[in-house]
Amino acid sequence: MPIDKLLFYLDFPFVRYAIIVGVLVSLCSSLLGVTLVLKRYSYIGDGLSHVAFGALAIASVLKVTNNMLIILPVTVAVAILLLCTGKNARIKGDAAVAMVSVGALAIGYLLMNIFSTSANISGDVCTTLFGSTSILTLKAGEVYLCVVLSVVVLAIFVLFYHKIFAITFDENFARATGVNTTLFNLLIAIIVAVIIVLAMNLVGALLVSALVVFPALSAMRIFKSFFSVTVAAAVISVACSLIGILVAILAGTPVGSTIVAADIVTFGGFYLLSLVSQNH
Repeated sequence: MPIDKLLFYLDFPFVRYAIIVGVLVSLCSSLLGVTLVLKRYSYIGDGLSHVAFGALAIASVLKVTNNMLIILPVTVAVAILLLCTGKNARIKGDAAVAMVSVGALAIGYLLMNIFSTSANISGDVCTTLFGSTSILTLKAGEVYLCVVLSVVVLAIFVLFYHKIFAITFDENFARATGVNTTLFNLLIAIIVAVIIVLAMNLVGALLVSALVVFPALSAMRIFKSFFSVTVAAAVISVACSLIGILVAILAGTPVGSTIVAADIVTFGGFYLLSLVSQNH
């Protein structure tokens, strides 16, 4: 019976770790996902995840024990560069993200090949890009780090909700009313970078954008206000992650790909619901 099998697996700590991390990462990514989609920065997740992959390759070459010491600062720095200087830069928006994305991915793969210490480079790269095929990889330390960073992200979003709302819809008006838009763009850039790095462990570098974009787009099919879309996106994202993880446990499929498949199916359902509601 699937229920018995599920209960059997839930006795293991690594399964509970995967569920905790999955829920927290999907919750955080969905909250900022609404803002990024509305600000036309949907592709930023893809770009930053590739930067994180490049930083991971550098950490591997330098044999750094805790690779977060390199991955997090590098990803945060690039996020600030892309989100805070986007309007003033000579290479704007999507072009800058595309350049950084492809460049970081290529350099990361090149470094992993040239300085490889592993006998299975293809396996290592595939695991990093698409998420681990096993949920055995999460350690207790990574879970604690994820919990702490997720709580910080959620606290910042709740505390500065109105400011984030203001700069999402009209940055010039927000600036005119006294909001420090530079500071809050900086804050959003840092939070996005943290979420991307956390999500890489769960779904892999190539699938991170799905966690950011799909729940927001699904919610926008039915709901119209910023608050309702944000809440709905959070619920959808958490539900899809839980379903994806549980199905992956039962069916033995890759966790990241299964979560994204759940997001795609959910988006399809919400899209059909929106078509039905428009016709009535």
